[in-house]
Amino acid sequence: MPEKTLKFLIPGGEATAGPPIGPALGPLGVNVLQIVEEINRRTAEFKGMRVPVEVVVNTDTKTFEVKVGIPTTAALLVKEAGIEKGSSQPNRDFVADLSMEQIVKIAKIKMPGMRAKTLKAAVKQVLGTCLSMGITVGGKRAKEVLKEVDAGAYDDLIRKYEES
Repeated sequence: MPEKTLKFLIPGGEATAGPPIGPALGPLGVNVLQIVEEINRRTAEFKGMRVPVEVVVNTDTKTFEVKVGIPTTAALLVKEAGIEKGSSQPNRDFVADLSMEQIVKIAKIKMPGMRAKTLKAAVKQVLGTCLSMGITVGGKRAKEVLKEVDAGAYDDLIRKYEES
């Protein structure tokens, strides 16, 4: 069995040779510190967020490949809003307010991992997460903004991000 794939959930840019990485990779005979440095280099932009990472090790040649996933929508929203966590009562207590531009930016980042066919559909999924986290958009509840997206109010903004 020449290839072994291991999956980890690592704080961006803060991986260490300790658990869970070290004990999983050590028995394979690879340079664990080299893999940790590569993980930290590739996840630095997601500092403070938990990032899914996949390490594929060829057990014969001791070579490795690091694949970095995309953090969850909730983690991206928390970072963008500068909050610690979502609301415990999302329909009553609102913890942050984001602009529609920030929502579209997050949707564009998340789109490759979503089952959304269009950026507009991805924006609606991000708005759904805002709804469950108690985050308003442009001072309005996420449900209201969802209706506006359906009505085409933000089509120009979404089109601008599709082209970039």
